[in-house]
Amino acid sequence: MQITWLGHSGFRIQIEDAVLLVDPWLTGNPLFPAGREDEAVSGATHILLTHAHGDHASDAGRLARQLGIKVHCIHELSEWLNGQGVETVGFGKGGTLTLNGAKVTMVHAVHSASIDFGDKGLLPAGDAAGFMIAGEGHTIYLSGDTDIMADMAWMAEYHQPDIGILACGGHYTMDMERAAWAARKWFNFRWVIPCHYKTFPILAQDATALRAGLPPGIEVIEHDVLDPIRI
Repeated sequence: MQITWLGHSGFRIQIEDAVLLVDPWLTGNPLFPAGREDEAVSGATHILLTHAHGDHASDAGRLARQLGIKVHCIHELSEWLNGQGVETVGFGKGGTLTLNGAKVTMVHAVHSASIDFGDKGLLPAGDAAGFMIAGEGHTIYLSGDTDIMADMAWMAEYHQPDIGILACGGHYTMDMERAAWAARKWFNFRWVIPCHYKTFPILAQDATALRAGLPPGIEVIEHDVLDPIRI
């Protein structure tokens, strides 16, 4: 398995025979290096979107058309993208897709989810979500934009993820301290990867507080954009 951060909440996840682009916001992303898009997206087999905000979804249609692949996301957002000429697979919370051997289950998140890019103003686009991504003997909990929520208890028990990709920059999502509290209360992670941080001054700039709030034995991985993690 290989996990590559694309900056902000974007990831390239190579698992089983799938290459998943999750929330691949590249255009205008202050953390994504200019001139390296091909490196980030080459060989991708599927796009996953947690929700419709522009810092997650605004490049998805362009990339899907460019790469000849489908966008997988909540039903309402998939219908809107389909109307823009994008091939999509809409599904809902609790639904599981098998994507080239990887099993992707949509789970709950607590966040807003309107389309806030383009020239039409705010448009409703379903709900925000996270994903459980299972394959190669591991399960990743990709939280999406969320705060702490009681659903994390059953999600942890049912799916038993050992890798947490947690949006924890604060202001728009849970912060580092809250993410650490949730992780130690409910989850049994071996690795935690922070995201939705560093991008703007209003967000946390490092994961010091996350690392300090977790018990020994959990590795917090802060890695550079386009520097892959192999697990």
